[in-house]
Amino acid sequence: MCGQWLTWAQRLAAIAQSGLTYSQNEYEIERYQAVLKIAADMMEAGGGGNAQGLVEMFGREKGYATPKVDVRGAAFRDGRILLVKEAIDGLWTLPGGWADVGDSPSEAIRREMVEESGFEVEVVKLCAVYDRSKHPHRPAFPFHLYKMFFLCEITGGEAKTSHETLEVGFFAEDALPPLSEGRVLPFQIKTMFDHYRDRSLPTYCD
Repeated sequence: MCGQWLTWAQRLAAIAQSGLTYSQNEYEIERYQAVLKIAADMMEAGGGGNAQGLVEMFGREKGYATPKVDVRGAAFRDGRILLVKEAIDGLWTLPGGWADVGDSPSEAIRREMVEESGFEVEVVKLCAVYDRSKHPHRPAFPFHLYKMFFLCEITGGEAKTSHETLEVGFFAEDALPPLSEGRVLPFQIKTMFDHYRDRSLPTYCD
């Protein structure tokens, strides 16, 4: 599922979640539950998963609906970028993952970098904030998601895999391995190389 269909379904699910949070009238609750089911049916029809499973997943989300946040760190050595191979799909990506409640953005990326690659880093700058739904990531994701990309400097540690990663490596811009495009796209890797070469570049948004 991709494009406008996914955006509509995500918005319907968010409206339903927020409505279920604040509604006390039983008829309004029924209507919002129906809206949630419609969003799940749309995603299933578009190849985005099983409708019942989606309804259950949406039901676990509580409170006012807001975008989720994914953080990715780009660190370099000798002009090559640090990537990790994901255990879940055997493809390569920038180290990163969900931002945890209680972490600042820089704390989140430092934690993810050391957990997934073994390298300790310091954050240099925020390079880009991408709305995942506005870019051709595959596969589709049922929630609205912001992806934050940071330029980092390695300060310690050594290459080390984890339960989430199978390999750790450094790659030249013209010799990238197959990418896990649900997590990172080729143009995003290029953007990080651009910021590595010129730290004065402005932060990209959207």
